[in-house]
Amino acid sequence: MFSMLHPLDEITPLVCKSGGVFGSARVQYVADYTLRIVFLNAEPSIVMTYDTVQSLHTVWALRRVKPEEQNTVLKFSEQMGTPQHMATSSSLTAHLRSLSKGDSPVGSPFQNYSSIHSQSRSVSSPSMQSRSPSISNMAALSRSHSPALGVHSFSGVQRFNFSSSAQSPKRHSITHSPNSASSDSFLITETEPIIPELCIDHLWTETVTNMRLEKNSQASKVFITTDLCGQKFLCFLGIDTLLVLEGSGNLVLYSGVVRVGKVFIPGLPAPSLTMSNQMPRPSTPLDSVSTPSKPLNKHLGPIEEGVLLSPVPELRDTSKIHDSTYIEDCTFQQLGTFIHALRDPVHNRVTLELSNNTMVRITIPEIATSELVKRCLQGIKAILPKEIAVQMLVKWYNAYNAPGGPSYHSEWNLFVTCLMNMMGYNTERLSWTRNLDFEGSLSPVIAPKKARPSETGSDEDWEYLLSSDYHRNFESHPVAKALRLDPLEVLAPKDDFSQSLSLDSSTLLFTHIPAVFFVLHLIYEELKLNSLMGEGIRSLVVVLVQLARDLKLEAYIDYYYRDYPALVKTSRQTCIIDQVQTGFMHHPSFFSAEPPSIFQWLSSCLKGEGVQPYPYLPGVCERSKLVVLVRTLVKRIWFTLRDLESLPFGVALPIRDAIYYCREQPASDWPEAVCLLIGRQDLSKQACEGNLQKGKSVILSSDIPSGTESEEDEDGMNDMNEEVMSLIWSEDLRVQEVRRLLQSARPVRVNVVQMPEASDHEYIEEKENRLLQLCQRTMALPVGRGMFTLFSYHPVPTEQLPIPKLNLTGRAPPRNTTVDLNSGNIDVPPNMACWASFHNGVAAGLKIAPASQIDSAWIVYNKPKIAELANEYAGFLMALGLNGHLTKLATLNIHDYLTKGHEMTSIGLLLGVSAAKLGTMDMAITRLLSIHIPALLPPTSTELDVPHNVQVAAVIGIGLVYQGTAHRHTAEVLLAEIGRPPGPEMEYCTDRESYSLASGLALGMVCLGHGSNLIGMSDLNVPEQLYQYMVGGHRRFQAGMHREKHKSPSYQIKEGDTINVDVTCPGATLALAMIYLKTNNRSIADWLQAPDTMYLLDFVKPEFLLLRTLARCLILWDDILPNSKWVNSNVPQIIRENSISLHATELPSSEDLSLETLAQAHVYIIAGACLSLGFRFAGSENLAAFKCLYKYATDFLKCLSAPTASITGHYNLETCLSVLLLSLAMVMAGSGNLKVLQLCRFMHKKTGGEMNYGFHLAHHMALGLLFLGGGRYSLSTSNSSIAALLCALYPHFPVHSTDNRYHLQALRHLYVLAAEPRLLTPVDVDSNTPCYALIEVTYKGTQWYAEATEELMAPTLLPELHLLKQIRVKGPRYWELLIDLTKGTNHLKSILSKGGVLYVKLRAGQLSYKEDPMGWRSLLAQTVTHRNSEARAFKPEAISAFTSDPALFSFADYFCKPTVNMGQKQEILDLFSSILYECVTQENPEMLPTYIAIDQAVRRLERREMSETFELWQIKLVLEFFSSRSHQERMSRNPNRGLFMNSEFLPVMKCTIDNTLDQWLQAGGDVSLHSYLSGQPTEESQLSMLACFLIYHSVPTPGQLAAGGLEGSTSFSELLLKFKQLNMPVRALLRLAPLLLRNPQSMVL
Repeated sequence: MFSMLHPLDEITPLVCKSGGVFGSARVQYVADYTLRIVFLNAEPSIVMTYDTVQSLHTVWALRRVKPEEQNTVLKFSEQMGTPQHMATSSSLTAHLRSLSKGDSPVGSPFQNYSSIHSQSRSVSSPSMQSRSPSISNMAALSRSHSPALGVHSFSGVQRFNFSSSAQSPKRHSITHSPNSASSDSFLITETEPIIPELCIDHLWTETVTNMRLEKNSQASKVFITTDLCGQKFLCFLGIDTLLVLEGSGNLVLYSGVVRVGKVFIPGLPAPSLTMSNQMPRPSTPLDSVSTPSKPLNKHLGPIEEGVLLSPVPELRDTSKIHDSTYIEDCTFQQLGTFIHALRDPVHNRVTLELSNNTMVRITIPEIATSELVKRCLQGIKAILPKEIAVQMLVKWYNAYNAPGGPSYHSEWNLFVTCLMNMMGYNTERLSWTRNLDFEGSLSPVIAPKKARPSETGSDEDWEYLLSSDYHRNFESHPVAKALRLDPLEVLAPKDDFSQSLSLDSSTLLFTHIPAVFFVLHLIYEELKLNSLMGEGIRSLVVVLVQLARDLKLEAYIDYYYRDYPALVKTSRQTCIIDQVQTGFMHHPSFFSAEPPSIFQWLSSCLKGEGVQPYPYLPGVCERSKLVVLVRTLVKRIWFTLRDLESLPFGVALPIRDAIYYCREQPASDWPEAVCLLIGRQDLSKQACEGNLQKGKSVILSSDIPSGTESEEDEDGMNDMNEEVMSLIWSEDLRVQEVRRLLQSARPVRVNVVQMPEASDHEYIEEKENRLLQLCQRTMALPVGRGMFTLFSYHPVPTEQLPIPKLNLTGRAPPRNTTVDLNSGNIDVPPNMACWASFHNGVAAGLKIAPASQIDSAWIVYNKPKIAELANEYAGFLMALGLNGHLTKLATLNIHDYLTKGHEMTSIGLLLGVSAAKLGTMDMAITRLLSIHIPALLPPTSTELDVPHNVQVAAVIGIGLVYQGTAHRHTAEVLLAEIGRPPGPEMEYCTDRESYSLASGLALGMVCLGHGSNLIGMSDLNVPEQLYQYMVGGHRRFQAGMHREKHKSPSYQIKEGDTINVDVTCPGATLALAMIYLKTNNRSIADWLQAPDTMYLLDFVKPEFLLLRTLARCLILWDDILPNSKWVNSNVPQIIRENSISLHATELPSSEDLSLETLAQAHVYIIAGACLSLGFRFAGSENLAAFKCLYKYATDFLKCLSAPTASITGHYNLETCLSVLLLSLAMVMAGSGNLKVLQLCRFMHKKTGGEMNYGFHLAHHMALGLLFLGGGRYSLSTSNSSIAALLCALYPHFPVHSTDNRYHLQALRHLYVLAAEPRLLTPVDVDSNTPCYALIEVTYKGTQWYAEATEELMAPTLLPELHLLKQIRVKGPRYWELLIDLTKGTNHLKSILSKGGVLYVKLRAGQLSYKEDPMGWRSLLAQTVTHRNSEARAFKPEAISAFTSDPALFSFADYFCKPTVNMGQKQEILDLFSSILYECVTQENPEMLPTYIAIDQAVRRLERREMSETFELWQIKLVLEFFSSRSHQERMSRNPNRGLFMNSEFLPVMKCTIDNTLDQWLQAGGDVSLHSYLSGQPTEESQLSMLACFLIYHSVPTPGQLAAGGLEGSTSFSELLLKFKQLNMPVRALLRLAPLLLRNPQSMVL
């Protein structure tokens, strides 16, 4: 046999371990062709095999091999050669065969072990669930031999434990396990053995029988069945209960192997008794525990008829009540139909096939239907030994399901009778059981009486009626009290007390009476915790009282009397239990003399006394367990609102109180169930949304189907979430303004005045030239629009993504004539709109949210049919990469797109897939990119003609895929590529700057932030090499495999052997900046310091000074300060002293200094410092940084119009202004700041002069950043984000729309990698609309500021999460909510990524900030002027402002509205009104039933109508809870919040109870109290009030009083001391003392 643990594993041989007869266990391979596996099971892990030669079944335990067994087997095989070449003689089958014949080497003593063992049934203890299946042979259900006959027996009910047990030597009695592999099975040549993984241990083998009729009697069906008590049996052919059709045609139920009884089907004749006995057919289980269905085994050979015995002696005495004949074994010969097969079993239903080809569907009845009976059966089953429990259940099942069985109502009565009979009671003679009503009718008149001839009736009928249950129930019914019916005295039936009854000690449960009694008591306590089971408790207490009397348990009798004074007095009859037999009773270890009481236990807890552990039975006391655990708050327990509602109010109150406090300050990450329990719908909805997959963002985005918009609306910005944006920017129309500035789908207005001297033709040319200028701006808009609409749209998978048109035409007023560039009047650059449409495609693609559901097919489906739109599609692909969807595009499609050789598509695709695989080092993508980078290909490879821009994109792609990995080979290649010389032919000669820059940026990304810790790269001298690239010098000899290519110099460009700094400087500078980002490395930073002599300044391009300053500041990250002093500190002294200030009006003159150089250096250094400020405070909305940057921006604006502008150069000033605008937009990203918007709008309007495409691009990018994602996104300052922003905001802007010389335009879109969702939008959980809410943000302390708190009105952008400690939704309008970020930010991140929806819930009586900004209109402010006349002042109509609960509306309607002629009702009405008012304003409407229950109970006590003391217990628990220490402490901390705290309700109720009981005591109650304490019978009319007094004042039982020795006390102080042990309150003692002391004088201390 072989095993395989996983489909991909090798198969490995199976090993078996057998305990030999001689004690030593051997481990061998299993290699026996006669063994067949017939059954496998996972829990427990067993295998059953069948030996075809011997026809024996064996059971094995399956487990993993232990290392030492592996070694044994492997060593063994080494000695013997290969595992198969074992000694032939010890072949397994031979060995087994010789043993099985009985001629074992050991001789006869062992021969009969298994037969003796087979009948010794071990009784397992009830507490441990037995996992020992009994093995029943297939024939064992129909025959069995006694071991005494000395022949081999079937092990019919042999039982074994899977755990190790003492029976092991016996168990492996006759058979050995296979201890060798049979030889000559097959030969193997390989030398290395396969290591086995699984091992089987021998457990049991069938005993040999001579009765085999057929050679192959392998079990056709093996299964594990469970009986009624949860014991497991392994049956082969053989379910909790089986329905078996016997050969005689009888249907019989089995449980395990215990026969339950025959099944009687009304309307079918009993079958004739034929002797052709067939095998039993297994059918369907009764309880849901076992397997749902088994196919039927159609035919098994006939079996000899000599052995027609049943496996278990049949239980004939099933019930004394219904001794009906259907259990008889023999049925009379009857011709006609009979059942000949069973089929289609499902759960407890099965179809019978009758011999006349009709079918009948029958249902096998449940074991019990009433909740009470089910509980009792469960409890009794749990406590009795398994065998007895099965017999008891079988008896009950037969009694309950007798033909024409009882109806639902009388099930309990039947159960009690059955149970009492089994305990040895004679229920015929016991008065209360005799009168139990089996019909379940509501009136006893129809109850079955003995048939009597006369129809007229007699006196006995009346007495019968009086002594019936029905009468007793009616007497204690509230109606009887309302009608003031006097209780009737029942004449004692004649034969009642005449002779005492004794118990029959031979019955099944007699010895277990104490155990059964205790379990029933625990069930009684359990039912007390369910206020829906009141009826059941009353029925149960009658049985308990009877048993307690007979067991002479005084404490219990007293306990039941206190609970149910009215019920207990009615039954007095005791039965005598023989003293001798009392000794035989099993008193379980947990039986306690004092009755366990859950209420008493809770009461002690509340008073802070030491408590005993409360007894717990699994499956029986589940509720008690919950309450006890909740009380002690051991751990999180699952407790639902339904459980809470059915708890009695006193028990529920502490839990409700805890919930009330949790509701005030819950944690934000509690699971949904907990939030529901504490009544915070906002949190439960949040938790529920959190469990959803990343689907649509939760806020209802205004998706209009794309077909419905009018033409002018298709500007690509109509999918924004207007609802949220109108909350963020509610005061003005800035969003519409941004939309107007960024739309590129409508023609522009070309406003040119025709001069008188200009001809028409000149005028047209002038208009077209003007349009050409305006188109520079139009083409720059899409990048900004992509930022504005970022991630705002969820596309429909069946429709193409709408891409707005890029409209490059104009309209000229006044006649609105169209102006077009294609008229041929002026020269238009070729391919002018090429990159503009690429950007337009990116902008459209970036609208798609990352959470959208799109797939490869949809991406391909969007491919345009027209070639002109290919550039847009290229942009669309890049956008899909940036939002992570391009990973879904099939490799085949990627290949397809790249082979087309369309330059734009390749750029978009390469950048897209790299961005999607950011930092993953993905091999497939690396290969894809390498093809496009000659330096990454082997030197011998064919030179591919890759367009230059595609190479640039591929290099940046490598940087993205390897970001932060410090991958050595990649870094080495990229370092060399920064200084790649031009080739000999024309290759690498144009646009070299952008390639070098890309290599620098990519190198920076690969080594991002690693600083000097570049592992394994010290020999590359990265920083030194970069420094050389930056400042120039001799080119080093090119090492590596590409040196061949660089031998011959270029024919185009004469560079010599020096580095061309103009090409390499920008890339090298930014690479240094990124490698040493935030490392504060001074030595590297000093390399980047601006030169401080005029001579050196002349060597550096002013533009590069901007980059150096930026790089230096990014390295010295922590030194950046948001003020102008710090900005100016970056300017070298020589420039500061000699430069023109930005405000100067006339020029200073100077001979030896080049003013132009100084002025340009000045503005560029300041721009660089300001840009670094933008990076440092990106997305922070830092006010100081904003003010500082705004000041410089306005300075530059003034500078532009100043006369000194010509020195600095307009182009330089425009560049610096654009850089400042971008810095401002970075700091204020997503905030939509008005001042920055005004600057952007001002720049938008400038279209003439120096304003080229690149400046427009920068200005509109700034505008887009300002409204990033419609205000939902902001920028992050993580290393990865800064790298992305450096690529996107590189401060050299293209001159015209096709200019990629210094920087590839496609990289402008990498800002997406730095954007992160940070908008928190409160959504009202009731109306599901976004709303305002006040939130409080706490910052962690840092080196710059201490821990600080800031209040924000949400919806708002949050600061970066790593800076925050916690976020709180503040009251008083909304429920408070705390999100603690010290535990981790994942919870908040997931909220933000799903649209930032934070559910909030308005508190009662509050209005939202939108309706009531100042908080003056809240309803509490109106209703609660003073609390004096609250009840009258509170109109039921006003309730709708406080709650949305329909039940409370109805309550207000029916119970709080005054009607005419109120009279006495007015008082109750006022009470209800004030209660309702208090519940809704305090936001605990769930307390309303508690208030009313307390009020009703107190009124009942006043009228002296309490027949049970249940409610008094609850009131007592409530009072104890409010006086408990823990509660008092909490109230002192938070005085005005609490459950009953604002009212005088409780003190009034307490006072009323005290008064009522004291009045009763004075009006004669003291007499009955005294007789109770001295153990004499009390007057019946006083019993109820007495019980109330005892409960309320916690009076000890007479037994405890006697034990305390209180009789002889003479003074009150003595009593006080003696009562100390009894935990009795002083107020009760004051009332008892006069009775105990008998001398009023001694009350004086």
